[in-house]
Amino acid sequence: MMVKACRRREVNLCLPKYGAIFLLLAVFVLTFILRNMDLQEHKVNSTVILARVSTDQYMHHGFCTFRPLSNEDALEEDLILDSIAWPEAPALVSLEQTSDPSHSTFTIPPKKGGGQWHVGDQLEVMIQMYDFQGQPKKSGGDFLVARLHDQALGAGVAGQVVDHLNGYYSAVFTLLWEGSAEVEVMLKAIMFNVVVTLVHPSEAITVLQRLNSEQPDRIYFQSVFHSGSVSETATCNVCLHPTHKPLCNYTDLHTGEPWFCYKPKTLSCDARINHSRGGFTKNLKDKEEKLFQNNVNMKVSIQASQSANVTVWSNKTEGKNSSVKYGHSGYYYQGEWRALGGPTVRQFNTSSAISQCLKGKAVHLYGDSTIRQWFEHLNEALPDLKEFKLHNLKQAGPFMAFNYAKNIMVTYRCHGPPIRFGTVPTSQLRYIANELDGLTGGSNTIVVLGIWSHFSTFPIEVYIRRMQSIRRAVLRLLDRAPETLVIIRTANPKALTLYETLTNSDWYSLQRDKVLRAVFKGLNVRLVDAWEMGLAHHLPHSLHPQPPIIRNMIDVLLSYVCPQNDG
Repeated sequence: MMVKACRRREVNLCLPKYGAIFLLLAVFVLTFILRNMDLQEHKVNSTVILARVSTDQYMHHGFCTFRPLSNEDALEEDLILDSIAWPEAPALVSLEQTSDPSHSTFTIPPKKGGGQWHVGDQLEVMIQMYDFQGQPKKSGGDFLVARLHDQALGAGVAGQVVDHLNGYYSAVFTLLWEGSAEVEVMLKAIMFNVVVTLVHPSEAITVLQRLNSEQPDRIYFQSVFHSGSVSETATCNVCLHPTHKPLCNYTDLHTGEPWFCYKPKTLSCDARINHSRGGFTKNLKDKEEKLFQNNVNMKVSIQASQSANVTVWSNKTEGKNSSVKYGHSGYYYQGEWRALGGPTVRQFNTSSAISQCLKGKAVHLYGDSTIRQWFEHLNEALPDLKEFKLHNLKQAGPFMAFNYAKNIMVTYRCHGPPIRFGTVPTSQLRYIANELDGLTGGSNTIVVLGIWSHFSTFPIEVYIRRMQSIRRAVLRLLDRAPETLVIIRTANPKALTLYETLTNSDWYSLQRDKVLRAVFKGLNVRLVDAWEMGLAHHLPHSLHPQPPIIRNMIDVLLSYVCPQNDG
């Protein structure tokens, strides 16, 4: 009895002790489960419900959800948004009151102080916009471009357009052509032609702005999910309309780049095997389509009220460096691009000249199809550069080519989503920032970036954040390998149809071009100014510029790699 009583007492005394341990274990397990659930929401391949996204952790732009920025990046974003703000157009009352290029005119005023125009002078062309009723416009916001050229000389330069916000605009040129002594003696004076083009009236810009705010998903994407014998297709995008459907969250853990898909009905988010462009939804309001008419109000030349020509006399005492202050990055003369800053542009007209420049180099090209075009050009220009057949899709790559004798490697990889290519395996969806972090870098490494065209339909903040992410990776690369050469290709103008305008207008490209230049300003990177090189050339604008323009771009690229030894 005494033994039993003692044992019962021991049990009673021990129960509180073990009960506390059990309670602690239960709390630990519950905490682990809850924490694991929270971590699962932040995995790359995870299912989240849009309604569960906390407004404390994310900011919203319409139905686009963004991660918060650091104070420094947020301030930079605000400054960039202010710098690219476009003048607001008055409310659209009637299409007859919109800008009409056929009624609008430009004039070339006499030189201030009189006399003849000479090389090195600054020419200012005055433009006045009228509506379809022949009434002068009283507000700004039209998108105009201008070019001064002489096709016989293969010469051209883009003008800098200034909006005076009252229906008047200025196109400013520097008269740059110097010519050889022989040409100067033979010609003495050269007659140039001014071309002013209305890309979009201000009222059309308002529509383009609204589309990106209200319909950033008008181009949508798809992914196939596959497991065993089951396949499902789901819509994906940076911005997805809120529904009761759960979402697969593919936000990149390293860069923070957002990407979402509606979750398939039966398969898990981990079953995603590819990415492709889905389609386009056109949803314009009544009469808005009439704001985007070829030969009427979209990319239409404006006529001069008098002569569109200006005669420029040679001036042997005028140096070309005096023109840099006017903002041109360069100009064409005899079909060749002459830069007004950086190294002298050399002509690499033979395969041996190109391969000698690239000897011992690794050239890594990252971006959209306009950068892939450079890979294709080098592959074609260099017979000894042999492409290694990876059997990838023509659009997306990746591609690799080698010249073993001269130890040259050239690679191309498309940027991560959004990307409007055909089917791309998910294993090949790589963000540029992550790729740059995988490079060793060094004096024999050349990195070329070109990313702009596929971001046109989204709020500009999406592009700003992508550029900031890439910049951080560039700075990390240059920090560990300062001798790495980083070159950035800017956007370029293109031919416009209604579809192209609503998805990839030159105005969208211009805004992103401004962002790119602002984000990388002051860094140890080089620019290939595809925007001015496209505007200044006499060839028609094209998303993929024609070979003479590409050849000049490659000359600029190689001139950075192998600068001319002026000594």
